[in-house]
Amino acid sequence: AHLVLGPEVTGVAAPIVVLLGSRFPMIAAHKVLAAYGCLVPRLVSGEFDPTRQRALWPSTGNYCRGGVAISRILGCRGVAILPAGMSAERFNWLARWVTDDSDIVRTPGTESNVKEIYDKCNELRRDPQNVILNQFAEYGNYLVHYLCTGRAAEQAARSHPGLSVAAFVSATGSAGTLAAGDYLKEQHGARIVAVEAAECPTLLANGFGEHNIQGIGDKHIPLIHNVMNTDLVVAVSDRSSDGLHLLFNHPQGQRYLIERRHFSPELVASLAGLGLSGICNVLAAIKTARYLRLGSEEAVVTVATDSSAMYGSELAKIERREAPAGFDAISAAEMFGQHLLGVRTDLMMELTRHDRDRIFNLGYFTWVEQQGIPLHDFEARRRQSFWRNLRSSLPTWDAAIAAMNLRTAAGST
Repeated sequence: AHLVLGPEVTGVAAPIVVLLGSRFPMIAAHKVLAAYGCLVPRLVSGEFDPTRQRALWPSTGNYCRGGVAISRILGCRGVAILPAGMSAERFNWLARWVTDDSDIVRTPGTESNVKEIYDKCNELRRDPQNVILNQFAEYGNYLVHYLCTGRAAEQAARSHPGLSVAAFVSATGSAGTLAAGDYLKEQHGARIVAVEAAECPTLLANGFGEHNIQGIGDKHIPLIHNVMNTDLVVAVSDRSSDGLHLLFNHPQGQRYLIERRHFSPELVASLAGLGLSGICNVLAAIKTARYLRLGSEEAVVTVATDSSAMYGSELAKIERREAPAGFDAISAAEMFGQHLLGVRTDLMMELTRHDRDRIFNLGYFTWVEQQGIPLHDFEARRRQSFWRNLRSSLPTWDAAIAAMNLRTAAGST
């Protein structure tokens, strides 16, 4: 379940392989995998009891939808915690799935206001019936992406003979998806590229700000980000992701791509599989391919966590801002030229040891000072042996899952 974007779209020789999160069940987004990865260790170890406890899912949108869906399957109460400024489609979906309106907790702000989500979690944690499944700090999120997303990326590239995996590109978000890069570096020597919004350059410049690339999270360094194994940081502007969202999904934009750029109707239809963060990842993949001067047999693999279906309400807002006189063929050409053909290698950094240390140290303020993680545990993550030991627990978790499935089957009979 992937797209391969060639030079006619990207302007670079290297194929951009895009895994499609919209193929995942229930929520049509990749984050249902992250929700499962965070929950299952708690479930099989007995740390979460679905018969009496509530599962709380802090998120900027898709992760909490995955958590609520899994909660419904388990027959327990799932609570979504997300910023009030996220897309209407997210809230509409949640309203259909939660058991009570109070199970949708809106925190102040938009995409960049992750600390406000943490503050609400710390408030709700006082109730012992509430179990916080924080994707930014649950190592199950890292492990499930290392194994499942990493292997899926490998398989997607291998399905095209002659392609090697040169780089894996993903927005930071919770940093779970970036774990697939650890797998691909270990198996194929791929570079790992972390992506953020240019309007909030936290990794690039210890910066802050607001943006509309919904789903990528920022203004902090997730606890499960293996910073010391990251090779490049790339920033993408939300003007570009918004502009291409409009181009790919507006009838005038689709007509331009088919008639003037000679894209096939099938290719144009497939571009709807890219949500805002997916477009951001593709643009970062193009920048990476251009910067590394990759050839036609060196693939850059990335992920479209969700599709444009989650952002229909954003189209009118973007059109009013970018094309107030109406979006036509000229507007489409401007969008294509500026935001796709015009991709440059600015706002990116190839990380040195000093750069990695700087980014790693920035996480201290969130996790040690604000969230109370012991300094020893925080520092342990600086060493690659920590992450290797973490991954060595995968067979143990698989065995525990199999044993629980057997117990559950025996109980049901």
